[in-house]
Amino acid sequence: MASNLEFVEYAAEQMAGAGNITFRKMFGEYGIYCDGKIFGVICDDQLYIKVTEAGEKMAPQLPKASPYTGAKPHFLVEDVDDREFLTGFVTATCKELPMPAPKKPRKKAAKKKEKA
Repeated sequence: MASNLEFVEYAAEQMAGAGNITFRKMFGEYGIYCDGKIFGVICDDQLYIKVTEAGEKMAPQLPKASPYTGAKPHFLVEDVDDREFLTGFVTATCKELPMPAPKKPRKKAAKKKEKA
């Protein structure tokens, strides 16, 4: 079941105090970014945030689950209504995550040989 865009927008709005929160559709679900760093996903209208030491210290009570088959366990944040907690949790998590590697430029398509 794909996530509802309204839920994704609401969750992103709740975390907006952490930085520039954006999301991108991925395989029918959504990747969640803060200032360009991917820190979680939304799958089946549930928010999953990457596990970090800061997250463990801040919310050891949060359950961990894999957002999809084969994925590493993430924190499963069931209460997206708590804006203050989400903002702090996302901020702490993202401080620990590395910036994404710069994308390599795409190779230009080989020029077609002109017919003589």
